[in-house]
Amino acid sequence: MESSHFKKVSVGGLLVTLGIIFGDIGTSPLYTLQTIIKEGGATPELILGALSCIFWTLTLQTTFKYIIITLQADNKGEGGIFSLYALVRRYGKKLVFPAIIGAGTLIADGIITPPISVTSAIEGLGGVKGLENVIVPGNHLVMGLVLGILVALFVFQRFGTKVVGGSFGPIMFIWFLTIALLGLHQIIHYPQIFKALSPVYGFKLLVLHPKGFWLLGAVFLCTTGAEALYSDLGHCGRKNIQVSWIFVKTSLVLNYLGQGAWVLMQGQTKLPDDTNPFFKIVPHGYLLPSIILATAATIIASQALISGSFTLISEAISLNFWPKVKIKFPTSIRGQLYLPSINWILCVGCVLVVLYFKTSENMTAAYGFSITIAMLMTTILMYYFLRYVKHYPLIIVTLILIMFGTVETSFFIANAVKLFKRLFFLVFEFGLIFTMYVWYSARKITNRFLNFVNIKDYIPLLEDLSNDTSVPKYATHLIFLTKANSVNQIEERIIYSIFSRKPKRADIYWFVHVERTDEPYTIEYSVDEMKNDKVIRVEFRLGFRVQPRINLMLRKVVEEMVANKELDITSRYPSLSKHHLAADFIFVVLETFLSTDNEIRGKDGFILNSYFFLKQFSLADDKSFGLDASETRVEKIPLVVNPFSKMDLRRLYFKTWD
Repeated sequence: MESSHFKKVSVGGLLVTLGIIFGDIGTSPLYTLQTIIKEGGATPELILGALSCIFWTLTLQTTFKYIIITLQADNKGEGGIFSLYALVRRYGKKLVFPAIIGAGTLIADGIITPPISVTSAIEGLGGVKGLENVIVPGNHLVMGLVLGILVALFVFQRFGTKVVGGSFGPIMFIWFLTIALLGLHQIIHYPQIFKALSPVYGFKLLVLHPKGFWLLGAVFLCTTGAEALYSDLGHCGRKNIQVSWIFVKTSLVLNYLGQGAWVLMQGQTKLPDDTNPFFKIVPHGYLLPSIILATAATIIASQALISGSFTLISEAISLNFWPKVKIKFPTSIRGQLYLPSINWILCVGCVLVVLYFKTSENMTAAYGFSITIAMLMTTILMYYFLRYVKHYPLIIVTLILIMFGTVETSFFIANAVKLFKRLFFLVFEFGLIFTMYVWYSARKITNRFLNFVNIKDYIPLLEDLSNDTSVPKYATHLIFLTKANSVNQIEERIIYSIFSRKPKRADIYWFVHVERTDEPYTIEYSVDEMKNDKVIRVEFRLGFRVQPRINLMLRKVVEEMVANKELDITSRYPSLSKHHLAADFIFVVLETFLSTDNEIRGKDGFILNSYFFLKQFSLADDKSFGLDASETRVEKIPLVVNPFSKMDLRRLYFKTWD
């Protein structure tokens, strides 16, 4: 399913990269310099220093960290913080925390980036003659247009982007070419603006200007899409990203320099509050087309961010960081997902952002804090990758860590003042991170209380039960999902489910185990027929980006076994077998709930109670396993951790019975 552009540079690959990767960072000129001027003024020292900081941020943070270094963390062609975590998790148990925090803050970014980008573009209509008093930042018309575009974007997600996706690349190419030409047109009239590329001006701004350091919060806006360069690595390939970045960075720098040149040519130290240098450098006759183009670019940027959020949650589910919510595949394009619950959570979040902040200026004042945290988390994980996977010398890795740690910590401190302006987001961010932490930790705790027995001791019992016609048949093929890593073990609760209460008699018992690999797209399986035509164990080895559609995968295994004459799935009921009808397959899903008999206290008790609360109210769906509800039986099993618990009595019962 891979296209050739994933592996090598091609025109098609470069266009796809422009459409998928660079939307967020590509639309940052709409509001970055505007925010800097709003916060600091328009003196020559500030403008030159701000442009210097922008250039060196794009050089150090985006080019050096992400384009050159981070893209080396290529996990079988895939990128992103969970791909990076999968590469390094064996080197430290606590690395789960930067992975969770980084992912949570990245997803939280998905509820502010679309509103700020679209609002900035729509507000540009205020510069069109005749619309000056109609398009006013924060008025009902502007907010209505923004909300209409955003809601339509989220509604469209269910259909996928296959139809319009082919146009994303050409539109973004036109966008970058346009902003480069607009900037160049101003630079021609003020060529001395190129001196802003000297780091001296940036240093003077940070050290000498009274607001210099705190302006880093606004400067940071120029690199907010950098994390997407790595997250979408699998869609485009490393080489296409690196080559296309040359064109993208050139366009961005030219546009920023052009905006700065226009500001300096005004000869004013203070510009009106509604001044946006981006639209001021557009010739008046081309203003409306440029706004339409900017709106299209912001929609593309928003689409890429929403799709990235779907991918992150999908990976979180595979790595047991998130409840198993429903996942749909709207198109045949590899990796294109649709998660209805996440889609509408993001939609509601974006709508609330627009209603709460109203203007792009207010949004930028709250923007950047989450992304600085995500970048710091990526830096921590990259240290382990460079040191233990790439085996870079300790001194080099340490110097890289110090450099990026210093830069990103500075951005974090500068953005920390925005914390009180973005309390609205804290609940959302905390909810995401808390859910991931609880879901991951609770599974670790519950797995500690799982009791495994030797399945070979129970094979004779399974065979006897299967042949006992006095017991009503529960299913012809009875399938359990097991967490036992060893082929010789099985959970005690599965044995209890089969033999206790109402015995589950079946002709064939299947035990299916899924092992997650550190690679993204591994799909392997093995079959162990432990008792001929009675007990079969199937082991699936799936990459962390592969959806565990167990029903479909097991069906494929069964088809191959039938083709190899290793299995006969003709119905065992005489009235059906004479017509050569296929037998029935029933999945039994054991769902644990927290018993009131527990004596769990402290941290574990809090995590487990939170876990079962979230599980009760989550949108979890057995179909996320690929299981058909008509073929699945859910059986609730109490989790009791108590020296005199029912589970202990069951163990005593089995020992006596044995």
